[in-house]
Amino acid sequence: MPFTLNRALALTAVALSLFAAVRAQTAATQSNRQDQFQNAAAHVWKTTVLPHQPLAMHHHDHPRVIVALSDGTMDLVDSTGSHDVHVWQKDHAYWLPAMPPGAMHADVNTGDKPLEVMVVELEKEQ
Repeated sequence: MPFTLNRALALTAVALSLFAAVRAQTAATQSNRQDQFQNAAAHVWKTTVLPHQPLAMHHHDHPRVIVALSDGTMDLVDSTGSHDVHVWQKDHAYWLPAMPPGAMHADVNTGDKPLEVMVVELEKEQ
């Protein structure tokens, strides 16, 4: 019995290690968003935008504070093709207002390194 239990534990450990390795590799090859915190007042998430891999078009009903975790340039491209270019410096915070109703944008990292930001969206503000 101990041999079977040890073997099952070893196989489980190997499977979990493989899952973690695949997940880490996927995160490194795709732009992604990781929720950090949410309540009635604020929603906080970390976004990593890889070079020239735009995020899908989306809308922000509420204003937000962006805290740059790395240096980079983000181009906010709206559905009409207009560009709003932001140069962000690591460890600095920036204000982005709520978007008008129906407006959409995609975030495009125009640099050559991943751009990481922490986003704090103020849920009660318009």
